[in-house]
Amino acid sequence: MILTGEVKTLLVAMTPFFELRGSIPLALTVYNLPVWSSYLFSVIGNLIPVVFILWLLGAVSEFLSRHFSFFKRFFEWLFERTKSRHEKKFEKWKSLALVLLVAIPLPFTGAWTGSLAAFVFGIPVKKAFPLIALGVLLAGLIVILSTLGIIEIL
Repeated sequence: MILTGEVKTLLVAMTPFFELRGSIPLALTVYNLPVWSSYLFSVIGNLIPVVFILWLLGAVSEFLSRHFSFFKRFFEWLFERTKSRHEKKFEKWKSLALVLLVAIPLPFTGAWTGSLAAFVFGIPVKKAFPLIALGVLLAGLIVILSTLGIIEIL
């Protein structure tokens, strides 16, 4: 089975480390996809895991915590650490904090991180998903513009 550049772009955008920050440059430079196609498949691919993370993270973490003491300690540590490090920012900036966390293309930011933050800070799914989607759309534009600028320089 041969995967098209569009499908490969979508799959790379779904990964937690690359997301669309990796899929857009790949789509433009390796797969030679048009800008609109690179953007569209990267955004869609980046949003697919968000749906599952927001929908299932609570149930999965609760199940694992109840059945395995290691996971209970891990989730308590992770969630408390995240809250203590970022609670003031989220209180101050509210919804904008989530959008910016997703939109700014830096390490440890993005849709996966934004989804985890939404869960940790108790942002309801109906509110979190549109904020994360807006962040993904903005991140896509930033990455497209950056990639095109780098390509132009080279």
